[in-house]
Amino acid sequence: MNARDIIIAKRDGFRLTDEQIDWFIAAYTADEVADEQASALAMAVYFNGMEPTELARWTSAMIESGQRLDLSGLSRPTVDKHSTGGVGDKISLILVPLVAACGAAVPQLSGRGLGHTGGTLDKMEAIPGWQAQLPPDRMRELLDSIGGVIAGASADLAPADRKMYALRDVTGTIESIPLIASSIMSKKIAEGTDALVLDVKVGRGAFMADFAAADELARTMVRLGNDHGVATSALVTRMDDVLGRAAGNALEVQESLDVLAGGGPPDVVELTLALAEEMLVLAGLDGNPAEVLASGEALAVFEKMVSAQGGSLDAGIPVAEYRETITAAEAGFVQSVDARRVGVGAWRLGAGRARKEDSVSATAGIMCLAKPGDQVAAGEPILELHADRPELLEPVAELVASSVSIGPDAPPAQSIVIERILAPSLPQSP
Repeated sequence: MNARDIIIAKRDGFRLTDEQIDWFIAAYTADEVADEQASALAMAVYFNGMEPTELARWTSAMIESGQRLDLSGLSRPTVDKHSTGGVGDKISLILVPLVAACGAAVPQLSGRGLGHTGGTLDKMEAIPGWQAQLPPDRMRELLDSIGGVIAGASADLAPADRKMYALRDVTGTIESIPLIASSIMSKKIAEGTDALVLDVKVGRGAFMADFAAADELARTMVRLGNDHGVATSALVTRMDDVLGRAAGNALEVQESLDVLAGGGPPDVVELTLALAEEMLVLAGLDGNPAEVLASGEALAVFEKMVSAQGGSLDAGIPVAEYRETITAAEAGFVQSVDARRVGVGAWRLGAGRARKEDSVSATAGIMCLAKPGDQVAAGEPILELHADRPELLEPVAELVASSVSIGPDAPPAQSIVIERILAPSLPQSP
C-alpha cells in the first residue's frame, strides 16, 4: 500500500477498497502519511464522493483508530443526541436531564463552539466550578446513578477524525457530505451508545443553508449509524432564526434553567420535546417528556449532574458588566431574527472563538427581546447586547441592527421540525 496510489484511485473516481481505506486511516493516524497527502485525498473525496459501502468502511476505520467507550452493563438503555450546530442551540442542557428523568442513560460527549455557533461545553463552563472532563469509570457511575452526563470526549475516541478535521478546516474540504457524516458518526459510534437521534439543522444560521444538502447529510448519517449497529434517526430542523431568545454561554444556561423550571421560549420547548420523544422511542422507553418537564424532575436531574461535576448553581449564573439595547426602527410584526448575524455578533462580543485554542467569555452574548410573530412599536427594545468590554458593543450593534426584520403582518407560524428520518426498523412517518 502507498498513499499516492490511493489518492490517484479516488481522484479518478474509483471506489477505494477496504484494505486501502484501513491502511490509509491507520497510517495517517500514526503520522506515516503526510498532511499534504491526506489533504489531496480529502479533496478527491470532496469532488468524487463515496459509495455507501465505501463510506461505511471509512467510518469503521475512523472508529478503529482509537478506543471505544464501553457502556455495556448499565441498568438503563443508552441513547444520545447530536446537533449539527446552530445559534442559540442550548437543547442538550435541557434534553439530557429530561431524557434521563424518563429512565434512559444519556452519555452526551460534546464539543466547543467555533465561529458563529456555540458549543455545549462552553455553555456548561459558564456554571461556576463545573468541569468538562470525566474518566470513563466515573462517567459510567454517573450514567447509572443519575442517568445523564455532559462531558468532553477523550482524545482516544476516533483520533483519526481529530487529525482529519483540522486538515479539512484549512483545505476547503469541510463541506463534503461523506467527510462530515463520517466525522460525526465515528465519534458518536465510538461513544458506545445503543441509540442516537440526530438534529440536522438547515437555514441561514446553520452549517447547511440548503434543505437538499441537509436531507442528504441526515439520511447518510442515519444509514451509517444503523449499519454500525446503533439505532439512529434524524430530525431536520429550522435554523433561520435564533433558537430561543439567548445566544451566548451564560445567557443560554439561564434560558435552559427557565425551560427546566417550566417556562422558557416555546420554540426551545417544542424542539426539546420532539427530540426527547424520538430518543425514548429508540431507547424502547415509554414516557411523557412534557409531563416530566412540567413536574420539575428534569431540573432536579440537571442539578445533580452539575453538582457531580463540581459545579454550583447556588453560586449564580454570571452576568455581563456592560449592556447595550437596540430598538425597532418601525412598528409592526417581527418577521425574522437572522440567526447568522446574531451568531456572528455574539461571537464578536466574545461568546465564540475563531480558533479552537481561543478562550471565550462566559457572559458575552445577545438577547433577542423580540421573536418572529411578536408585535413591536417603533423605539421598542428588540435586541440586548452583553459584553465584558464596552468597546465591543458599538461595532456589534452596527452589525446586528438589521438582523431583525419587521413587516406589517404577522408571519405564518411554522413547525421547527421539517422532516423525520427514522431508523429502518421503525415505522416510517407519512
